Amino acid sequence: MFEGFREVQVDVGEASAFVRYGGEGPPVVLLHGHPRTSATWHRVAPRLVAAGHTVVCPDLRGYGRSRGPRFTADHEGYSKRAVAGDVVAVMRHLGHRRFALVGHDRGGSVALRLSLDHPEAVSRVAFLDCLPLTEHLSRITTEFATQWWHWFFYAQQDIPERVITADPDSWYRGEPDVMGPENYEEWRQATRDPDVVRAMLEDYRAGLTVDRRHEGADRAVGARIACPTLVLWSLRDDLEDLHGDPVAIWRRWATDVRGHGCTR
Repeated sequence: MFEGFREVQVDVGEASAFVRYGGEGPPVVLLHGHPRTSATWHRVAPRLVAAGHTVVCPDLRGYGRSRGPRFTADHEGYSKRAVAGDVVAVMRHLGHRRFALVGHDRGGSVALRLSLDHPEAVSRVAFLDCLPLTEHLSRITTEFATQWWHWFFYAQQDIPERVITADPDSWYRGEPDVMGPENYEEWRQATRDPDVVRAMLEDYRAGLTVDRRHEGADRAVGARIACPTLVLWSLRDDLEDLHGDPVAIWRRWATDVRGHGCTR
């Protein structure tokens, strides 16, 4: 995977970020989702390099080989604001003050926070299979609670750690033929690490507490993403079925939005 890419561990203060980067040209940052690592981009990143970009793929704070601070009751150390700060610090370490940004799933929540907190750093942003956390939470239905129950399970204290680490392979059920063998092995190693599992759960705990408050404050003052915004979602998943047109929802958060559902 990632032929021609470099790997580096970047000290970002209270955390340490594992980063893959390669290529030359305008920079683009790819942020993965749960329970992935930066290896999830192993098929996409080389294509972007071939198209003339510098491509940067970090492991989110606490995921994969990145490490975060100690866990606290307020979950602040794993808030999207904290993780967005990691990404800015990584890019400055690599010599980039402004970059394009792509976020998938939980990485999309980080991309939203980064775009609002550091607008000078983001030239354009793409959100893949995600909405702002508060948009999900304001639309809770029986169907959402049934299909996205893991959000609320992961937010519980102590119990999910014990359940998941008892048999992580059965819990996460990765498919090497689909994921690619090297990506699968890296993902499997990460999900079998109790510290990584705890950090990934802290991501969800922050989502329902501190991140929710941050997004609520944004809505109260009418904060919006100013740069061009692309929204893509899988038509094989349930995002549109549960919430309606994602583009219409994102237009509450950004001034220049386009997008569509995808079959692949």
